[in-house]
Amino acid sequence: MAIDRWLLEKHRQGQHPPTLRFYTWSPAAISLGYHQREYPACWHELLWQGKPLEIVRRPTGGRAVLHQGDLTYAVITSLMPGKRLEVYKQICQFLIEGWRSLGVELSYGTAAKEYMNDSNCFATATGADLVTSTGAKAIGSAQLRRGKAILQHGSMMLSTDRALFEKVFAQPAPGNLQQLFVHKDNNPIATLVEALSEAARTCFEIKLQERSLSDAEWQDIFTRSPLLAY
Repeated sequence: MAIDRWLLEKHRQGQHPPTLRFYTWSPAAISLGYHQREYPACWHELLWQGKPLEIVRRPTGGRAVLHQGDLTYAVITSLMPGKRLEVYKQICQFLIEGWRSLGVELSYGTAAKEYMNDSNCFATATGADLVTSTGAKAIGSAQLRRGKAILQHGSMMLSTDRALFEKVFAQPAPGNLQQLFVHKDNNPIATLVEALSEAARTCFEIKLQERSLSDAEWQDIFTRSPLLAY
């Protein structure tokens, strides 16, 4: 997520093109929303596969997200016309179309005033989040704006360990999306990234060019954009 923030700043300065990213987390971690100040102290004692769950703060808002068995997406682009919720939906359209191509129908949630009273991002769905046909929250998204540049990123729960989720949030885990689509060569993430990338090409009418960060860019990210760890 430090990369997301770095890409946003570089795009704002006109030094980097719009970007679409997908990534997973290792080791597992909990990310807090930028303004989320309170969370259970017992989270610092949680382990996953013998390692402590790291706790970091996102550059975007919202509530806590468990990053284990999930896929994170990030879109960095110039601000689109419309109000905040309209911009969310313009960006989220590629998620809807990509999942639809895999046979999974997603729709927007309904804003709930109880959202900010729960530490768990996936406990309720706002109008910017996507839910399954059963109403379970599938993708939670958040935004950060800097001038005319915008970062929107979010988490897709694919194969999150249900026992770990319940240990973190003391709530039942929502269903895992990985169970809802057929994937190639037993590689669900590759299948999903391919489908979402194709949907992005169509929805945004763009061409995608894959590239890696240079050593100099990595160094700039580490020195200028560290994530806060707790």
